[in-house]
Amino acid sequence: MKSEAKARPAPRVRGRRLGAFVFLSPGLTYLVVLLLVPLGLVLSYTVFQRGRFGGVVYEFTTENFTRLIDPLYLGVVGNSLRIAALTTLIALLIGYPTAYLIAQLPSRWKTLALVAVVLPFWTNFIIRVYAWIMLLSGPGLVNSALGKLGLGPYELLYHEGTIVTGLLYSYLPLMVLPLYSAIERLDPQLREASANLGASAFTTFRKVTLPLSVPGVLTGCLFVFVPSFGNFVIPEMLGGSKSTMVGNLIRDQFLKARDWPFGSTLALALIAVLVALLIVQAWAARRA
Repeated sequence: MKSEAKARPAPRVRGRRLGAFVFLSPGLTYLVVLLLVPLGLVLSYTVFQRGRFGGVVYEFTTENFTRLIDPLYLGVVGNSLRIAALTTLIALLIGYPTAYLIAQLPSRWKTLALVAVVLPFWTNFIIRVYAWIMLLSGPGLVNSALGKLGLGPYELLYHEGTIVTGLLYSYLPLMVLPLYSAIERLDPQLREASANLGASAFTTFRKVTLPLSVPGVLTGCLFVFVPSFGNFVIPEMLGGSKSTMVGNLIRDQFLKARDWPFGSTLALALIAVLVALLIVQAWAARRA
């Protein structure tokens, strides 16, 4: 009798399990329906062929993976990596001083400064991109100002630099916020101890503040690099046809070429790259 009582879970334990399932079920349903099922479809399409008029023909092939190493597509991926890395580097160079200065502000000004950082997110993403088109177009405000100074007009749109500018404007807050969080959590007594031991302000920053804020640096770089690498709206609208990124390539395979198997293979390769970056970021954060 005692062994049977021990084998059966107590009503309280069953109630806790049921409550945990009830609270977890919406999130699990979301992950299964909107993440795992689409990912499974993408994975399955990679081994099938394109139909004569588009779509999918369910005949096994490995040609889609072979096409990935075509120099044309490798060049697009390399171009995307370069633009995303450049955007991330510039965002770090701008975002770290910004986050550091916000962290040094009096408490009553910190909230206002953080609101100013995230203020662009209160406007629709497409509207912000169109705003840059209006600013940088031929008769736009920038060229009008340059014309009055006798320095223009110039063709400011449809360049790689314009794409970097648009990505930087869109994702810079994602760099500032993790950096601010990391710097704000630092114990001020560590900097005080460094100063008391005779270290200069620069030495204190280099040997105390910067090493302790490395997790925030890694998180901010990941937050900027990942959406910049897969973005297709900004390259399409600000870069035109001169700069193709991997997001545009995937979009074109699905909507223009109607080659769903190869588009799925490209999407899977993009996911693999991003997962590898997440693993590297987690490993580096643990080492830091």
